[in-house]
Amino acid sequence: MANARSEPQTTYDVFATIDMRVGRVIAAEPFPQAWKPALRLTIDFGELGEKRLSAQVAHYDPALLVGRLVIAVVNFPPRQIGPFVSEVLVLGVPDDSGRVVLLQPDADVRVGGRVF
Repeated sequence: MANARSEPQTTYDVFATIDMRVGRVIAAEPFPQAWKPALRLTIDFGELGEKRLSAQVAHYDPALLVGRLVIAVVNFPPRQIGPFVSEVLVLGVPDDSGRVVLLQPDADVRVGGRVF
């Protein structure tokens, strides 16, 4: 089946270099210093430890994110976001209004588990 869009193809070897892991949000708070509405999240990745990030998901209630499983790329270099260093990138998909909907496993899986 051909790609519906003319995006470049990749190989499994290239894909395998992206380290995506399941983490559990352990803290979430507004990040008013961000240029676009965002939250600061702290995520537990098990044996990889806790990582922090800024995510443009301010439409979520921070209290309801705590305890939620998410999927994140953990092998990007840290990125300075204003006064904050973002260590990982959570994955999401925009809904019809452009708000990012966070990806999550559909079952309770091991924190730190690698996504294949």
